[in-house]
Amino acid sequence: MKIAFHLCLHFSLLVFVSCYGSDGYDPLQTALKIQRSRRSVLNHLGNEDHLAEHSNSPVYMGPQDGLKDLNKISNLPGQPAGTDFDQYSGYVTVDPNHGRALFYYLAESPVNSSINPLVLWLNGGPGCSSFGNGAMKELGPFRVNPDNTTLSRNKYAWNNVANVLFLESPAGVGFSYSNTSSDYITNDVQTAKDSYTFLVNWLERFPEYKSRDFYITGESYAGHYIPQLAQLILQNDKITNQTVINLKGIALGNAYVDEETEMTGMFDYLWTHAIISDEIHEGIISNCNFSEGATITDACNDYQNQAYVTMSNIFSYDIYTPLCSPFSNSTPSISGFDPCTDSYILGYLNTPVVQQSLHAKPVQWESCNDFIFLNWKDMPFTVLPVIQDLMARGIRVWIYSGDTDGNVPVTTSRYSIHKLKTSVRTPWYPWVYKGEVGGYVVGYENLTFVTVRGAGHFVPSYQPGRALAVFTSFLEGKLPTNR
Repeated sequence: MKIAFHLCLHFSLLVFVSCYGSDGYDPLQTALKIQRSRRSVLNHLGNEDHLAEHSNSPVYMGPQDGLKDLNKISNLPGQPAGTDFDQYSGYVTVDPNHGRALFYYLAESPVNSSINPLVLWLNGGPGCSSFGNGAMKELGPFRVNPDNTTLSRNKYAWNNVANVLFLESPAGVGFSYSNTSSDYITNDVQTAKDSYTFLVNWLERFPEYKSRDFYITGESYAGHYIPQLAQLILQNDKITNQTVINLKGIALGNAYVDEETEMTGMFDYLWTHAIISDEIHEGIISNCNFSEGATITDACNDYQNQAYVTMSNIFSYDIYTPLCSPFSNSTPSISGFDPCTDSYILGYLNTPVVQQSLHAKPVQWESCNDFIFLNWKDMPFTVLPVIQDLMARGIRVWIYSGDTDGNVPVTTSRYSIHKLKTSVRTPWYPWVYKGEVGGYVVGYENLTFVTVRGAGHFVPSYQPGRALAVFTSFLEGKLPTNR
């Protein structure tokens, strides 16, 4: 498997095939395995420690005069005629001593941009690109065509209803960088601090957004990034001489928030969807204890490995999507999504004229940075206490889940919500989009849970119309309609 993994990565660069999520290339599960092997009671960093590290941290503020105009994108190569919104991209320095700078892309709304809210989008990994994956594959205004050169308009882009800011975080991801190589060995705490430093500096560069309603959305390992950043924003908003960020809500998509529910939910999902056998599932149930501090036995590891082998030729992020193959014409998934999209993005973003138009440093752009997730220093076992804190403070919290994701599946989200022990206000019901069921929703006390029918891990990729409907409901603070 290791040989196949490296061949896949090498082949992807030579033959334009992206292996993200296929043939064992899975940043999240790989990072979790490494963390489990390292973790002990003595070196585990709990949520209280995260709060302590955040406390009283000085925030770097750099000069921003004139940088907004320099960051404006005049034209992305290959963009369709009639593009009717402003775009900006560039770098914000978060640590001048280390030479650490984070890359962003802003897609403003074509209509009502001056009053629409500001939304920050974060992809996970850890170590995966919010611009390449989030903007170019999921919810941004453009999709890359199979020629790797031209773009087409995404009519379901989220900037239709909000000004959307995509952040490449931490340094080393996408176009973000540091001049200090040790910065690429990082963790949750540093990622939150850098993202906060980015925001307060970016708001100085774009002061018209300072008073806007602000939301944070994202998916996967951003289930860690988003609550931690939100909590840090609320903490720093109390400092009178600090920039106040008008945070209103967070939305977590197919989010990894708790290790125990991730593992139990994933294997239960694979079993109920006929991907692993009764024997493997029973072996996991009988031999595995995924609770915090428990020992993972050899028997547990053996049954887990058997489960992963059964997944080796299935795209775990959307179990019904065919794999991208260079030897035959790509077959669209049930939702119509092209499984080779990652390779088109790889080709486009590694074109020098594209990087130049984005004001990006010349670099070999990658969808995910292997070094980042292989060397992640620490991640808390759970961020559910952080989510509970945000709920208690009146922050709007939505958890949405594509129901064909086998990696962070809908069962994982449901098990995590059960751990939050919040009461139901609006019972489970089907919500409707264009005359048919778009998914299901439950309204809890200070929390909303929404499923998106027929969507995998990257929800806006597979069901863009339904995803935009959920996002619009989230911004409005209303449950999706049942008719």
